[in-house]
Amino acid sequence: MAIITFLLFTGFVAFYATWKLRRDKLNTRDGYFLGGRSLTGIIIAGSLLLTNISTEHLVGMNGSAYRNGAIIIAWEVTSALALVIAALYFAPKYLKMGLTTIPEFLEKRFDGLTRTLVALLLIISFVATLLPIVLYTGALNIEAIFEISDLLKVSQREGIWITILVVGSIGAVYAIFGGLKMVAYTDTINGFGLLVAGLLVPILALLSIGEGNPIEGLSMVFENNPAKFNVISKEAGIGPGARSAILPFEVVFTGLMINQIYFWAMHQSIIQRVLGAVNLKEAQKGLLFTGLLKILVPLIIVLPGLIGFYYFGESLYDTPDSVYPELVKKVLPLWLTGFFVAVMMGAILSTFNSALNSAATVFSLGIFKRYLRKDISDSKLVVMGKWTSAILAVFAIGIAPFVANAPEGLYQLLQQLNGIFFVPIASVIIAGFLFPKVSAAGAKIGLLFGLLFYVVTYFVWEIELHFVHIWGIEFVLNILVMHLASAILPKEDRFVMQDAGLLDLKPWRHAKSFSLFLIAFTIILYLVLGNV
Repeated sequence: MAIITFLLFTGFVAFYATWKLRRDKLNTRDGYFLGGRSLTGIIIAGSLLLTNISTEHLVGMNGSAYRNGAIIIAWEVTSALALVIAALYFAPKYLKMGLTTIPEFLEKRFDGLTRTLVALLLIISFVATLLPIVLYTGALNIEAIFEISDLLKVSQREGIWITILVVGSIGAVYAIFGGLKMVAYTDTINGFGLLVAGLLVPILALLSIGEGNPIEGLSMVFENNPAKFNVISKEAGIGPGARSAILPFEVVFTGLMINQIYFWAMHQSIIQRVLGAVNLKEAQKGLLFTGLLKILVPLIIVLPGLIGFYYFGESLYDTPDSVYPELVKKVLPLWLTGFFVAVMMGAILSTFNSALNSAATVFSLGIFKRYLRKDISDSKLVVMGKWTSAILAVFAIGIAPFVANAPEGLYQLLQQLNGIFFVPIASVIIAGFLFPKVSAAGAKIGLLFGLLFYVVTYFVWEIELHFVHIWGIEFVLNILVMHLASAILPKEDRFVMQDAGLLDLKPWRHAKSFSLFLIAFTIILYLVLGNV
């Protein structure tokens, strides 16, 4: 029954997405890489949610919540603030310029070399960090629930290898042959499937604990260890113990918001959906609806970890990434596990497909067309994008099994590695918008300084600072270095943003009021749960 429900849901998603794409032109640049600039708010929100939420969240964040409590919630609820900034400030500018990629803005603002450097960093970050961790956590989840190794009579390590290979191959097929619109449609269905399936896990667990009364069940989980529900960490962010701290509260005011703004307003795999919007109104709707979903998402990726502590105590303390799969097996009826694993597969495929599609877009338009074949036709550019996706998928599948045994959990590992790329790129993009005196030479020097600063301070010197604090210091220093270098080196002509005239730029009339609601909700959440 589990296998049947898995196949039925997976088959439905594939059929629906293929049917919706039957009239689309996928051999043009905008058609393949931007979904024909036809995405609506609901499609953008569903796709953004599933692009972001994958098994590294379900497995990694629930594992962290089990071990360290609800402090990990900061990664999620502060996203709403970044999405407000993305909707009100960045989206209107991106759509006005008619961008296809974020590095394209850097060429307009600075020069071609800045665009190329950032494009290369983006591709490396996808292949070296995001894609392998997504594949590994997905394989871990599927292996734990379906016990693939027992079915195939192989070792657990071999079972995970096989699952990585199968899931990675399916994801590559989606990304290669369907382009962004295929990814967006499958994301939307799987995204709402994920909400349903993800909420079923804590609801069924609380019903079981409370003997039919979920409120009573939640009360029992809370009384078992009230401190786990506090969202404000008392960990030290500076000095002894700072490096091993999970998320000290003060980092919210240093590097965390820089990371969030980069991810939700500048990260290619996220913002590509916004660039594919039919108009500014739908782009803002998609971003702000995602902000609302991100505030609710902790019910799926934090609460189950707290429930896991009620069930398992400290018995899984050394293997926190096994908590969520064990909880799923414990509370879900067998016939529902197939649907659940299908949604998990969708979550893995979504993030994997999105990163592949974004990397292919950045390489094809930013590197191949610019340096190797300037006169290439749209149809041949799409073929190059497909080949790029295939090659990067092979690399990611090969690296994925080697990310096991991260000492602080897989989600923490992903964030630590992201710091190498995210903050330097963010500082250059923000300087491009906010600081007109920063020159192309200054941008490149700031980018290289940022890369070296984080690697040296965190991985070489191992200074006693939490890595998110290092992000904050790095950002400020990057901006200062860019200004200093720009003052010394020659300037270019002042950048003037041009309207490409591609889309209707009339904003959504509820954008500001919806934004205020999201900001107020986030603050109230911290005030309430910070006093537990």
